[in-house]
Amino acid sequence: MRGKIDLEGHFAIQDTAGDSERYFDKDAWPKFAEKILGFTNIRLEEMDQYGIEKMILSLNSPAVQAITDKKRAVEVAKRSNDIMADIMQKRPDRFLGFAALPLQDPDAAVLELQRCVKDLGCVGILANSFSQTDENGGYKYYDDPIYRPFWAEVAKLDVPFYLHPREPMPCNIQSIAGHPWLEGAAWAFGVDTATHALRIMCSGILDEHPNLKFILGHLGETLSFCIWRTQNRISKTDRGLPAKRPLTEYMLKNFWYTTSGQNHTSSLLNTMMEFGTDRILFATDFPFETIQDACEWFDNCPINENDRYKIGRQNTIDLFKLGNK
Repeated sequence: MRGKIDLEGHFAIQDTAGDSERYFDKDAWPKFAEKILGFTNIRLEEMDQYGIEKMILSLNSPAVQAITDKKRAVEVAKRSNDIMADIMQKRPDRFLGFAALPLQDPDAAVLELQRCVKDLGCVGILANSFSQTDENGGYKYYDDPIYRPFWAEVAKLDVPFYLHPREPMPCNIQSIAGHPWLEGAAWAFGVDTATHALRIMCSGILDEHPNLKFILGHLGETLSFCIWRTQNRISKTDRGLPAKRPLTEYMLKNFWYTTSGQNHTSSLLNTMMEFGTDRILFATDFPFETIQDACEWFDNCPINENDRYKIGRQNTIDLFKLGNK
């Protein structure tokens, strides 16, 4: 399929590139670094070869969310957004952008969000799950009450929020301590991000701001397969749940799901059956996954062509109100 829009194309700046190095051996890192630090050349060549018209850029993980010094977090967020915006302005035909925000400081995050959307032309936000708040292990998930004014601004600006994974805090990862093969995208990413998404749904934020739009990668971070049981148990004993609606309803009305890193047809079909084709968005997870693998799978997986076009392009245009962008 030609004309696909890739919802998840990562980049790094010098301040954040090292955050991704831990996932590569020393021989593989230089080639990966060339890809994630570059915006054109390799990236555009592969986009052209495999039929991707546009890519939405986002900063690598955990990046800003792992910076405990609030002032520096603001500086790095602004620097990365400015660098991304420069590429967007030079190639508006090929690149859009997600804003990186210093969510350690909700007030600063609101100001940077406003700048990114109104001045830089960002089409949404991508945050790498929770934000660290101090050097003593403090961190915040975004259902915390301190973020209520932030969510009010997101709702006002009406832009999607991509809840992207990062490695869990050490205190939350003891179940796989000593098993490094289960860290990162193999397992830990999805479990922590799914839990975070459940916390947001349960918190009442989506009742207060019913127009909020969340995106989850990897076909929903396992929630497309588990949400029925979660809701079934809560329905029997809600234990004072603040949310006013069933979690399954939020997932159908407030969440969208990307194919990033899940080049697997039965998983796609399950998500389509659970949430509908209109909720699914094509994404490659470049350069952590290859554009070739994502596109060759998606272009040939056994779904009807109308669904392929919607997932590959139209749903993203509709969600982000791209029109002729």
